[in-house]
Amino acid sequence: MRNKQRLTLLCICGLLAACSSSRYQYSDDHAPENIPQLDDIADAVPTPQTYSRSANRDYQVRGIDYEVWRDIKTLTQEGKASWYGNKFHGHKTSNGEVYDMFSMSAAHKNLPLPSFVKVTNLGNDKTVIVRVNDRGPFHSERIIDLSYAAAYKLDMLQSGTANVRVELIIPTADNSSLFTPKPQWFIQVLASSNEAKAQQIADSLGVKYSTENRLVISGKFHRVQLGPISESAQAQSLLAKVKQQYTNAYVLKELSSKAVSNK
Repeated sequence: MRNKQRLTLLCICGLLAACSSSRYQYSDDHAPENIPQLDDIADAVPTPQTYSRSANRDYQVRGIDYEVWRDIKTLTQEGKASWYGNKFHGHKTSNGEVYDMFSMSAAHKNLPLPSFVKVTNLGNDKTVIVRVNDRGPFHSERIIDLSYAAAYKLDMLQSGTANVRVELIIPTADNSSLFTPKPQWFIQVLASSNEAKAQQIADSLGVKYSTENRLVISGKFHRVQLGPISESAQAQSLLAKVKQQYTNAYVLKELSSKAVSNK
């Protein structure tokens, strides 16, 4: 009888270990089949919130102890970000909420839940503001796990991971309105593997049309973009002029947020 009880206990422990060891493996996850319009999903809006009692205790995963930074006031981290999607959609997060991969949320090993952070993709300078309501990723080289929607906005779905900067936002009652996302537009002109050539084109078009410009790195290519442009009509007007020379040019819409420094 004792041997049978011991065997049952070992089986339960084995199942728990298997669940915890596979939860944050990107290879086990996958993108959704029915994807809504993600471009219009706004960033999370930082607002004062009460920390969860049950989700902010120190904990252990796979024999490793993790400390929750309960009294943290500032944070800037750089490292790898990953994303998690369909595998966990509809399941509870560490915060006790239901995970929605189309929301602007994230998982972090140490930040108190919930928290708000600004995440910047260092490869293309795209940024998002997300609400941290889950734990992970439990990989030593990764610092944050993003929702499918957040990863889409950072243009990292195909690569699975990206080098990012994570900055903590401490919201207060009188500054939360500063984080309201605002749309802005860019003209995507062309992509070139020759950085010097791409920069020359960007600079010449910037002078020609009296507008700002940028290069966005995408793999081995450098994308020439004009902007940001604050009005849709103005972007369409500029696009019509650019297309006279670059017929494949098109308009990109991004949602940006003004961030408040906590330093």
